[in-house]
Amino acid sequence: MEKKKTNYRWIICGFLWVAVAVNYVDRTALSAATPIIMKEFNIDGTEMGIIMAAFFWAYALLQVPMGYIADKFGQRLIYSLAVGWWSIAQMCIAACSSLVGFVTARLFLGVGEAGSYPCNVGVVAKWFPKHERSRATAIFDSASKFGNAFAMPVVVGLITMFTWHAPFLIFGAIGVIWAILWWIFYNDPRKSKHANQAEIDYIEQDGTSVTTETDAKPAMKWYQLLKYRNVQAMCIGFFILNYILYFFITWFPTYLVQERGMQFGQMGIVASVPFIAAVCGSLISGIIADKLLIKGWSVTRTRKTLLVIGILLATSVGLAAFVESNAVVICLLAVANFGCAVTGAMQWCLASDVAPKGMGSQLAGLQNCVANFGGVASPIVAGAILATTNSFQIALYTYGITALIGAIVYGCYLGKIEQISVAEKN
Repeated sequence: MEKKKTNYRWIICGFLWVAVAVNYVDRTALSAATPIIMKEFNIDGTEMGIIMAAFFWAYALLQVPMGYIADKFGQRLIYSLAVGWWSIAQMCIAACSSLVGFVTARLFLGVGEAGSYPCNVGVVAKWFPKHERSRATAIFDSASKFGNAFAMPVVVGLITMFTWHAPFLIFGAIGVIWAILWWIFYNDPRKSKHANQAEIDYIEQDGTSVTTETDAKPAMKWYQLLKYRNVQAMCIGFFILNYILYFFITWFPTYLVQERGMQFGQMGIVASVPFIAAVCGSLISGIIADKLLIKGWSVTRTRKTLLVIGILLATSVGLAAFVESNAVVICLLAVANFGCAVTGAMQWCLASDVAPKGMGSQLAGLQNCVANFGGVASPIVAGAILATTNSFQIALYTYGITALIGAIVYGCYLGKIEQISVAEKN
């Protein structure tokens, strides 16, 4: 009698979802608390932009190293260490009272959080067959939007009930608990005590590799990936996407309070709307992508269609600069964030689709490294515009224009989506 396969891979996906949700609550907590911190410590827009950007400098620069060590030493060890590190850094932010202190703590937060997405992509590449990767990726990526949506009302509520320090301490502690549980319950498929042979055979049915950390040797040096046109397109497109996206997780709450005249408590509720839309965008895109693949659409047609549609929807952020009604502005920004989520879910699928064997985490780290320089630029540019003009209007224009450029990159420069072969020539 054939033994029924286990479905432990979806438990693993659940772990990934929680890690990303905590990740984004941690990085977004500062933006929710920004109006209070700026007032309490007399920090201006330019200085706050530097504090926000400090996270992204460390986060971006360590993507490739984190991807490398995750592939080399395994996602079990590296993910546990990464989450534990960033959670302690998050708690340290509660002790800050100066520009130098905030910048230092945010840098350390970025160091730890740099391991999240490279580890996630490596885990999905090992645990999921190709026709389930869109859903698995969309599920864990949706947590970033949920984390933002959850952070705004909850963090604002905690700040109102206690002080601005509370959310940093509470969610930092939750991250430490996750790191311990990951070490206990995770391992690669062939080493796992929870996945039977039937599930491993199911994962391998379309050629998916379930090799362990020491089995897989990189097909090339990480920097050699940049000679491939698709990798270049992935990096450029993701840079553009992050430039737009990080407005929502840095200056968005301040924009609602200062430019749209919302009260702090009201902002906490309203600011969650675009992120709820983004959760829907991630999940819907993952379901649609897998259904299209099952129906016979090629990986290239499926990914590029959703990438372009999503980034075109993101252009609506630019329209918000022309609208007076707060309700309409929130609707436009919800559409934009929905579109960013669609594109983002497919972007992360590309890393699994394109990476050479044994380099899933490294390619994920490489594209995220380049992308997060968009995260560095976005709050600095918006902060400088705010300090100069006392308005976000010009910043919103730039987000809309960059979204159009992103559509061109995904539609025209990104080529046939397939795994890079060692023997392939540029």
